[in-house]
Amino acid sequence: MNTRRSLCRFAIFSVCALVAIRPATGVQPHALFSNGAVLQQGMKVPVWGMAADGEKVTVQFQNQELSTTAKDGRWRVDLAPLKPGGPFDMTIAGGNTVKLTGILVGEVWIASGQSNMQWSVKASADPEKTIAESANPQIHLITIPRRATPEPQATVEASWQECGPATVGDFSAVAYFFGRDLQQQLKVPVGMISTNYGGTPAEAWTSHEGLAAEPSLAAIAATPATDKPNSPGGLYNAMIHPLLPYAIRGAIWYQGESNAGKAYEYRTLFPAMIKDWRAHWRQGDFPFLLVQLAPYLKIQEEPMDSNWAELREAQLLATQTLPHVGMAVITDVGEEADIHPKKKAPVGARLALAARAIAHGEKVEHSGPEFYQQQIDGKRIVLSFKHTSGGLVAKDGPLKGFTIAGEDQKFVNAKAEIQGDKIVVDSPEVEKPVAVRFGWANYPVVNLWNGAGLPASPFRTDSFPLTTQPK
Repeated sequence: MNTRRSLCRFAIFSVCALVAIRPATGVQPHALFSNGAVLQQGMKVPVWGMAADGEKVTVQFQNQELSTTAKDGRWRVDLAPLKPGGPFDMTIAGGNTVKLTGILVGEVWIASGQSNMQWSVKASADPEKTIAESANPQIHLITIPRRATPEPQATVEASWQECGPATVGDFSAVAYFFGRDLQQQLKVPVGMISTNYGGTPAEAWTSHEGLAAEPSLAAIAATPATDKPNSPGGLYNAMIHPLLPYAIRGAIWYQGESNAGKAYEYRTLFPAMIKDWRAHWRQGDFPFLLVQLAPYLKIQEEPMDSNWAELREAQLLATQTLPHVGMAVITDVGEEADIHPKKKAPVGARLALAARAIAHGEKVEHSGPEFYQQQIDGKRIVLSFKHTSGGLVAKDGPLKGFTIAGEDQKFVNAKAEIQGDKIVVDSPEVEKPVAVRFGWANYPVVNLWNGAGLPASPFRTDSFPLTTQPK
């Protein structure tokens, strides 16, 4: 099937999906507008749903009253920017009246990805303590049912819940810790929309239009979506499209394990997905905050090629090529034998720092040291960094995780020392060095941090061919 035919089929399915859910009678809000919903502060807020053709629908909320007429079974109004607070009531009236209670206004975030984002609070570190201390009426949670569909869906079966011991155990741990830390700092309500599915690739979360927009992804775009969770577009159809155009502040994302075998492709695929979401949400370049892959698999004492290192580089590149994209580095929370590290609190905390800096413009450091330049000085290579707040720090002993290579492109373990705001790297085995790598391994053993208490991302200074790069 060629790309044009695939997109035509996509459009037909989309229309069918919307038509299939029209109500016989009565006004119905979209499922995201339920009791306890959290609406985004400070921006236009679409409110929409279904009703009979020609039915007048009136929405009342926060001293606003807006009316519209349903067409093709759908209606929508756009509330003017809202002030934070609550709980408030919302009335939606047509031939019948729907009254929603307990609605909050604050910060709304999407939490998406694969199993490490899906990973629950009760399966994470210290679950009893976390759950017991979770009660917070200022945080509301909603989980989108996990499924894939061949065609885009218009709604979901889900409802909002107040955060507390009875509701948080099965919720995404990363999303909970992120929301908890953000709410504590901003002092406004927070709504977390958990939409994630373990073992899934990024192409499943991208629409066929988004895939087709990148020529190198044409073969993926030509593959139709199915009810299989790894099919291109299948999860987008069932777990992202139904959320549009709900007003959000941004998205947090933890995924990449399923794409590690094609890490070089991820350099294109991942930015394509981010741009695709932004295009469909029509909220501009909203903040998109990702988690870099944690260390995993056996620790290797000698330098080696690594698909996981190449995937981490692709993730880092997204932060450097797209606006308002941040990254939480978690090289300190990996587990050799478990792809699902249990310590999720540091992950949420670092994402929350990124949100405060990128989404809210706070003057807080949100990144560990980030390499940006090397200078060859005889037998040494001198490295310069951004995000060195508080200075470069070798945590718990001499620097670890650096390797160096000459023109033969063979890396060996190297000595690295902090000298002021730079790091000097050398090895007696390499007379004429040309490149340095740091943390370039499935399981990086590294200890470079900054004084703000954040770890450095793995990196390389070379442009040598990668193992996942097409020949």
